[in-house]
Amino acid sequence: MSLSRENVQDYPRPPALEPVAESLSVVLNGVEIASTTRGFRVLETHHAPSYYFPPDDILPGILRPSAGRTVCEWKGIAQYFDVIVEPREEIRAAWSYPAPSEAFAAIADHVAFYPRQMDACRVGGATVEPQPGGFYGGWATPNLDGILKGRPGTEGW
Repeated sequence: MSLSRENVQDYPRPPALEPVAESLSVVLNGVEIASTTRGFRVLETHHAPSYYFPPDDILPGILRPSAGRTVCEWKGIAQYFDVIVEPREEIRAAWSYPAPSEAFAAIADHVAFYPRQMDACRVGGATVEPQPGGFYGGWATPNLDGILKGRPGTEGW
């Protein structure tokens, strides 16, 4: 499946939530830990999309609640998870919004994964690259154009 060209500078602010038509998957330690055709993505100006998986489409027992919370002005309070596929443990490698704002209610308890900490993340068969920088969890697919936030000098945009 070929993804259509998208420019991250054309994504909205405040961000938008949309269902994903393509299949999504995540692999850690050689195990497919998440796979769905019922995912969502969040689109925000200058960001690679973040993809959210329904809890039922994630391998049971791999998520362990992790310390800390963050606040997104649009989505609400995020909780974090360590992702464990023995013997590997990736600390704070996934997050969720248990009680998101009304505009993002569809992703309540859905889980997003940081691609930097996974073996592979795929959208419609395309392997993603992590969004630049250590903070953002966007999935940069080969169809994206524009300047992605996260590189040095772009953090304050």
